Amino acid sequence: MLVNCATFPLGSSGGNAQPLPEWGVAVGASRSFVDLALRGQSWGKRPVVKKASSLSALGGLVYSTDAGRHCPDCNQPVGACICKQSVVPAGDGIARVRRETKGRGGKTVTTVSGVPLAEDALKELTTALKKRCGTGGALKDGVIEIQGDHVELLLEELAKRGFKAKKSGG
Repeated sequence: MLVNCATFPLGSSGGNAQPLPEWGVAVGASRSFVDLALRGQSWGKRPVVKKASSLSALGGLVYSTDAGRHCPDCNQPVGACICKQSVVPAGDGIARVRRETKGRGGKTVTTVSGVPLAEDALKELTTALKKRCGTGGALKDGVIEIQGDHVELLLEELAKRGFKAKKSGG
């Protein structure tokens, strides 16, 4: 049986009625939610856990800004990041230009491999070669891929830019 608290004043109930928040009064309840909340107890048998009052109670360092921002790839401070450094690939320094069709659905692609440049400079060279040929292309794993058969044009352009270039393949 529920009775509205406004019509049933607290403390004047007959028996052991206890007040409940917003609902009124439950007759026959031994403990109410309000009583438990005031005493820091819960309905179940779970113990009340207090918040940690210091960093040592947390079990170690949680967050630190001593080193500033860190690189997400190598977890080093941004100033000492090693993953974005330009690495010149090892090789003989000769750019090899060849025409390929295998694994490309019959489409012809001209590839340039062995160019002795770092990643950023290689991207710029790829863009310049694509503009010179007037076609699309990509840079994949250090190999420049230009759509279409442009072996002779690429050999001339690489020689003009000061690279030692050879025709490779058939």
